[in-house]
Amino acid sequence: MESKKHTRTIYPKGKQELHKQMLELPKSYKVIALSKINKVRATQLMMIRKKFHKDIIIKVIKNRVTQKAFENISDIEGIDKLSSQLEEQCALMFTNISPFKLNLIFDQNKVFLAAKGGDITKTEITIPSGDTGITPGPVLSEFKEANVPTKIDQGTIWVSKDTVVAKPGDAISTKLASLLSKLNIKPIEAGIVVNYALADNLVFAENDLRIDLNEFRNELNRSYNESVSLAVESSYFTKESMEYLLPKALGHAQSLALEANYLTKETTGQIISLSAMKANNLASMLKNKGYSYG
Repeated sequence: MESKKHTRTIYPKGKQELHKQMLELPKSYKVIALSKINKVRATQLMMIRKKFHKDIIIKVIKNRVTQKAFENISDIEGIDKLSSQLEEQCALMFTNISPFKLNLIFDQNKVFLAAKGGDITKTEITIPSGDTGITPGPVLSEFKEANVPTKIDQGTIWVSKDTVVAKPGDAISTKLASLLSKLNIKPIEAGIVVNYALADNLVFAENDLRIDLNEFRNELNRSYNESVSLAVESSYFTKESMEYLLPKALGHAQSLALEANYLTKETTGQIISLSAMKANNLASMLKNKGYSYG
């Protein structure tokens, strides 16, 4: 009777190399970030890779191979939670940059691309009035279908008035995408988003990593102004409150000196003026009552 032979599955070299990298890279960097790239165009990913190649390693991964590798990493807390988010087409980024800063970097490096049929616009798209530079022809039907009023002037098509052709949330048709391309209008904001990140043994979701810089800046300004006001109100001396407290103290001191008729270089003139005014008022009152003076 023949014995059964056990065969071991031999994975292609590419998968073996990726598995090895997924074992080593998480231990070499402080932050692992995951981005869903189903709708990310190859040119965007290439641009980010080229611009930040010294600071961020980006790997477009095979989910199952990566999950298998992560199962063998026991000394990085939270990596199992990140692994569970590996669905659809993903890219993993390994870096020492804070995940919050990483998300800001990607947000600041968004680009506007030409629309394709089926793209969903996040902003209102307007075709501006003026000369398009396009000669009349079949393209006129595209303007008409998009309800864009036109006229022919000096051999080119002119848009008669600013026209909104799509609103946020609208799907752009193939014909409208073609028209926008001819007008060199690039309405699709595109960029990489950090959907999940592992840093300091914590897993952050996309919403956790979003920072509104303007709101954050305004909040810092409000907090600063309120803290300075509180320091001034409570007479608490700091480098920031000193410039307000000294004039305030000077004003209080001068008021007290005037009230007490205490003569100083600063108060003498005012005290004399006030005394003269009081004397004149008294003289007027006496005169009104029939008294006269020398």
